[in-house]
Amino acid sequence: MTQNLSEIVVTTLESRTGKLADNVTDNNALLTRLNTRGNIDFVSGGSEILQELEYAENGTAMYYSGYETLDLTPQRVMDAGRFSFKQAAVGVSISGLEELQNDGEERVISLLKSRIGNAERTMKNLISSGIYSDGTGSGGKQIGGLQFLVSSTPTTGTVGGFDRSSSSNSWWRNQTTTFSALSLTAGSDTIQSAMNNLYMKTHRGNDNTDLIVADNVYFTYYLESLQALVRIQDTNSDIGKLGFQNLKFMNGTDVVLDGGIGGNMPASTMYFLNTDYIHYRPHIRRNMVVDQSERKPLNQDAMCRLILWAGNMTLSNAQLQGVLTAS
Repeated sequence: MTQNLSEIVVTTLESRTGKLADNVTDNNALLTRLNTRGNIDFVSGGSEILQELEYAENGTAMYYSGYETLDLTPQRVMDAGRFSFKQAAVGVSISGLEELQNDGEERVISLLKSRIGNAERTMKNLISSGIYSDGTGSGGKQIGGLQFLVSSTPTTGTVGGFDRSSSSNSWWRNQTTTFSALSLTAGSDTIQSAMNNLYMKTHRGNDNTDLIVADNVYFTYYLESLQALVRIQDTNSDIGKLGFQNLKFMNGTDVVLDGGIGGNMPASTMYFLNTDYIHYRPHIRRNMVVDQSERKPLNQDAMCRLILWAGNMTLSNAQLQGVLTAS
């Protein structure tokens, strides 16, 4: 029955992995917004993920086409950042004993329902935690998420191939605001002052923060600061319709809680994001697909099939992103 069992596993997984890719997107407020903005861009090949960059320059911007220099106004130049591929895999396995104990297609499918459901939850958690990570988890195989792209120490580290510690790459640093730098103690009576400070830093013309993501602590401070105004959540935005807890700030910017039980946001942190310049880049052949090769451990009576993902988060403008922390 092993071959039949393997075929059942593959068929069942393949019928659900398309929905899994959608569920991963709907499970995360940032990915939901990126999907709305059209910034979930598939990668088809290459040793790295190339991301076209957009950033402002002082004076007249120049674009070199390879043959001539052209004067482009308004000020904007294009370049490319280079981001590594990251991988994730979750296995669905059945032991030889379980195969014997669940002989028959109906019993196997019942067993698979539980195993696949658990695998899907594991994959969603892997991706969601990666969205907020610094990319160092699992030996550097984790997604380079917001702690990497929008760093609380933006004058250090190399992002997209550009060394942020170099003064010549100051254009590639995100904005920061800390309560300590403002001589404030974080709380419901000071949260809006800190948010106002960072909002102004991430504002450029009609380019503004459109998504603010907060942990339990800072979301609570902001919520408490609004309760006297009887502000309620907006259920009509793309994020609100999916059940995320969200409030509004300034010109209608969504303020979203990514906390609660098992939240992935770093503690006491609030990200100010312009999602026009943040990208989720899965590989077109590794976006929650089923590995077609059956894996059998040498020292175990078991079979395993993997759900595979590869890609990364990328950034095309850092200056319009910001992070609020205590210090």
